[in-house]
Amino acid sequence: MKKLSDNVYNSRLGRDEPKFKLWRSAGLLLTYKCNCVCEFCYYNCSPSQDGLMPVDVALAAWQSLKNLAGDSAKIHITGGEPFLYFDYLCELLESAKKLNLDMVDTIETNGFWAADEKIITERLKILDRLGMHRLKISCDPFHQEYVDVEFVRRLAAIGTQLLGSNRVLVRWEKYLDEPVPMKNLSQPQRNKRYMAAIGDYPCRFTGRAAGRPAGLAAKETIDKIKGKNCKRSFLDAKGIHIDPFGNVFSGTCSGIIAGNVNRFSLEDIWQQFNPANDEFFSVLFNSGPAGLFEEVVKIGYKEQELYADKCHLCTDIRQFLFNKGISKSLIGPDECYCEPR
Repeated sequence: MKKLSDNVYNSRLGRDEPKFKLWRSAGLLLTYKCNCVCEFCYYNCSPSQDGLMPVDVALAAWQSLKNLAGDSAKIHITGGEPFLYFDYLCELLESAKKLNLDMVDTIETNGFWAADEKIITERLKILDRLGMHRLKISCDPFHQEYVDVEFVRRLAAIGTQLLGSNRVLVRWEKYLDEPVPMKNLSQPQRNKRYMAAIGDYPCRFTGRAAGRPAGLAAKETIDKIKGKNCKRSFLDAKGIHIDPFGNVFSGTCSGIIAGNVNRFSLEDIWQQFNPANDEFFSVLFNSGPAGLFEEVVKIGYKEQELYADKCHLCTDIRQFLFNKGISKSLIGPDECYCEPR
């Protein structure tokens, strides 16, 4: 297990200064492929997206997190939709078990596959045997455009029966009990229901969520966002996400590459990560996305009248830079910025 002082940023600080936290949680984003095209998706996932994390890359990252955080390390498996590759998921868990890696804390799904009681029972028993601690089921108006709520109810009920209620998490259970009809609506009707959902459970305006949902929720000018830096977001992030190509995202900052586990181990990335030093990260760290504003305007960025928040502004600026081919080593991969074909 690493010490806080092993990180290059922390090593230069005084005892009482806020430190960059140890990464204790890692989400393995197995694929960008998903059966849904949710408007609030933080990663632009869709049926036409691609990528599948190699088993050896996933296992190495899993072991690295244990090396970093010791017994407090937690792995969760997400996507995209991991259950599109169920056999692969089982292979990964089987390999992790052979290597004596800790059980996977959570596996996420939208439940699209839960049409048949027999299939649900078989799959949950397999995952239980392979060490899954909890099943997390996405349930909200955005997913209900694509996934029949009866599938989700069936999965939650059988999961609770087999695993126990403390091992099945429905996000958000309100919409399981009171589903929101989302099919065959006009765009204004959908927009109204999107806004109600965002009001109930605020989302992060990154990826596709920085499009229509952020536009609907936009209320802040650039001047209001100025001064809101991302220092605490980087320092307090106790977790990361790793995408199918090995890209590491700090916390929930999808599309900002902090390192790549195909080039360096997760321990090395954490030790060398200094968000106050790198040119792009340091602007976000010290000034927030508004600190990028004047420079991107000079090269053609068009200011929006209003933004939902600083994450919306950040994603919008990064999308502009991505389209220009600028900072490709830090702003990527394509899947986070390109809409499905």
